[in-house]
Amino acid sequence: MSELADRVRAGEPRAIARAISIIEDEPAGGAELIQQIFRHTGRAYLIGVTGAPGAGKSTLVDRLVGELRKTGQTVGVIAVDPTSPYSGGALLGDRVRMQAHALDSDVFIRSMATRGHLGGLARATSDASLVLDAAGKDIVIIETVGVGQDEVDIVRTADISIVVVVPGMGDEIQALKAGIMEIADIFVVNKSDREGTDRMIAALESVLALQTYGEQDWRPPILRTTATTGDGIDGLIKAVNRFRAHSAAALASRRRERIAARLREILVDRLMADVRAKMPVGALEAVVDRVAARELDPYTAAAQILASRRSSTGL
Repeated sequence: MSELADRVRAGEPRAIARAISIIEDEPAGGAELIQQIFRHTGRAYLIGVTGAPGAGKSTLVDRLVGELRKTGQTVGVIAVDPTSPYSGGALLGDRVRMQAHALDSDVFIRSMATRGHLGGLARATSDASLVLDAAGKDIVIIETVGVGQDEVDIVRTADISIVVVVPGMGDEIQALKAGIMEIADIFVVNKSDREGTDRMIAALESVLALQTYGEQDWRPPILRTTATTGDGIDGLIKAVNRFRAHSAAALASRRRERIAARLREILVDRLMADVRAKMPVGALEAVVDRVAARELDPYTAAAQILASRRSSTGL
């Protein structure tokens, strides 16, 4: 694994691809790999792009990559897609998106399947972003699957969250959902050449007007883009740079919160794995049956499971 980690740090595309595959398919191997590369991460800036399906996120990301490359920055893209019911892989592959950058050695694009994970991101997305970070990418863009108001995991993964909405698809209502409104650092009204753009912007402005912003607070700007033509992309890049400069002092705190959330997630996963490993076969299902039969409440059941785990480990 150390050899693979060295190749990742050297920026070899095949090594990066292999590393992300290990993270997706081999939990133990993925953990070992992260142990090898973690100290070499923390340099990339993570941009999250989220929003409802059909908002044009992939085309927008494609344009963002093009603009970033003009400035000489290296870019990694993680595009989280729905899971195929047949293969278990990403339903949309990176072969059908962002083809303009396929031959650019300084751009790495990877599709990841959600595999049933809610919140808009794949379970392994955070670790995959660490791989791209260790590989020396200046910018890592994470495009979420597009699941509407539940798509809030991105705020715990990225340094900046861009929420993309589009007029004429019911997004005037969708944009008012509390989760989406609270995670946005920048709002982008894409496909702004469509009818209803002004109404969409007015709806967003009306909600933002209800919130209180101090002189030093960041008020999310609302930008117009038409990703298919590239209109407004340069303005979006400038807004990202303004936010990055504005939040520079708070970046370390935001990243610490992200690490804390990831640590809690790992602890929960490992605790459940440990509980299953130490309980007799079928014991957990038997407890579930007792709770379902109202013979036991779920809190007491959980306490009993933890107590049995402590006694088996001698704690």
